[in-house]
Amino acid sequence: MSEQKESSVLFSLKELMNLEEDRIKTEEAQKAAAAAAAEKARVEAERAAREAEELRIRTEEERRRNEERRAREEAARLEAIRQAEIEKARVEAEQKARLEAMAAQQHHERSLAALQQDESKKKLRKLLIGGAVASVLVIGGVTIAAVKSAQENEARIAAEAARARELEEANKRLEAQFKESESKMSGLRDQLATAKDEATRLSLQKQLEQEQQKQEQLRRGGGGRPAAGGPPASGGGTKAPCNCAPGDPLCSCL
Repeated sequence: MSEQKESSVLFSLKELMNLEEDRIKTEEAQKAAAAAAAEKARVEAERAAREAEELRIRTEEERRRNEERRAREEAARLEAIRQAEIEKARVEAEQKARLEAMAAQQHHERSLAALQQDESKKKLRKLLIGGAVASVLVIGGVTIAAVKSAQENEARIAAEAARARELEEANKRLEAQFKESESKMSGLRDQLATAKDEATRLSLQKQLEQEQQKQEQLRRGGGGRPAAGGPPASGGGTKAPCNCAPGDPLCSCL
């Protein structure tokens, strides 16, 4: 009877040991599974962050390429307008000179024909010849003036293109400053949200307010944007005379 009890106790102890071993194995398996899941989640998070950064870089590069393309197209458009204005002024000057030369020649021929029929008008003939010479000189002066006007028009168009490029560069700089400010404000907000002590929160809040003031100055044009129209509209001084050609689409006097 005693041996049976002893055997029963040993069996119970063995069963308990087996149960404890099973429990330990189960816990170890659960820990291993949790560690594997955590590692998998970490890898997935890193992959998602890496893909998001690559997407951001590609988007930024595409935006930069689009801006460069638009800048090239705008420069080409301004150059085409400038060349068209120069060619138009040259053609008009040549046509005007030809018409005036033809009119002077016809007038001179009519005058000579009249003089040939009346020899008694030699004095008048001399005067007409002198007038023809004067007409040629006037035509030459008109041609020179037209060429000078074309040159001035070309210089003005070049100045307009330079001002447009200058304004575009200023806008790009202002946009870069604004984006930098936005990024800095975002970082300050993140730090403020995770700050542990009051002193750090106050310092971050002060920095954030300063950055907001800086951004407000940028919105109002206080970040270095040049004036688009040259001299100020008021504040002393007389307005410069308008030297634009009639019908000039780029005339700043309009």
